[in-house]
Amino acid sequence: MANILICDDAAFMRMMIKDILSKNGYTVAGEAENGAMAVEKYKELSPDLVLMDITMPEMDGIQALKEIRKANGTAKVIMCSAMGQQAMVIESIQAGAKDFIVKPFQAERVLEAVKKVVG
Repeated sequence: MANILICDDAAFMRMMIKDILSKNGYTVAGEAENGAMAVEKYKELSPDLVLMDITMPEMDGIQALKEIRKANGTAKVIMCSAMGQQAMVIESIQAGAKDFIVKPFQAERVLEAVKKVVG
């Protein structure tokens, strides 16, 4: 099963995603609370997949996505966005995100996206 890095500035969101993933056999390799930390953790942990929030302090998800893709062109990243962030979702897909999920999260949608991207 895939090793996944969860990146969200809200601890309860990370906990929610972690719960969904671990209940379904995935391993949470690590957590990050902002984009800069996500890039660092990505380089350190080399996860199979990153679940990345778009809106975060210090470095947003799109910038972090670009940095991660610079470090590894085959990096797999799924973006997490709130409703009404279509423009940012489009920008992140153009920057190399594999998929996106919208908050509030539905377990089935999270798992569907993860399965689609990492098999």
